[in-house]
Amino acid sequence: MKFVSPKIDYAFKKIFGSQQSQDILISFLNAIIYGGEKIIQSLTIVNPFNPGQVISLKDTYLDIKAVLVDGSILVIEMQVARMAAFNKLVAYNLAKACANQLETGENYPLLNPAMAVTITDFILFKDTEDVINEFVFQDKKKKLNV
Repeated sequence: MKFVSPKIDYAFKKIFGSQQSQDILISFLNAIIYGGEKIIQSLTIVNPFNPGQVISLKDTYLDIKAVLVDGSILVIEMQVARMAAFNKLVAYNLAKACANQLETGENYPLLNPAMAVTITDFILFKDTEDVINEFVFQDKKKKLNV
């Protein structure tokens, strides 16, 4: 029997991004983010359209966008082909996921944490053999998380 590769956009979204596959997505995220601990118990898969709140901002489409029970936002991307400035695209989508949470006049403490999970079918970081890399926003010298 021949199967469709999960690296194909449609298959990836069907396997991990449909309402029927929430348990698979939760298990996958717990495995890669939390080392197998069952931290994520439930989530809501939301519209992956990631518009700019300002007309001049570039619109982007995510493969999967989910919101955890605590309000944390997950933007999930599967990228098969290497593209110029891919790391900047990941940062851009994550920044937009943060920025799109607030409306005019709302206060910054209302912002929920946001995480990007990016799966690539190519070597993104040539200087490491690690399969999973974690990055956090932190002070460079003191290593304090922001």
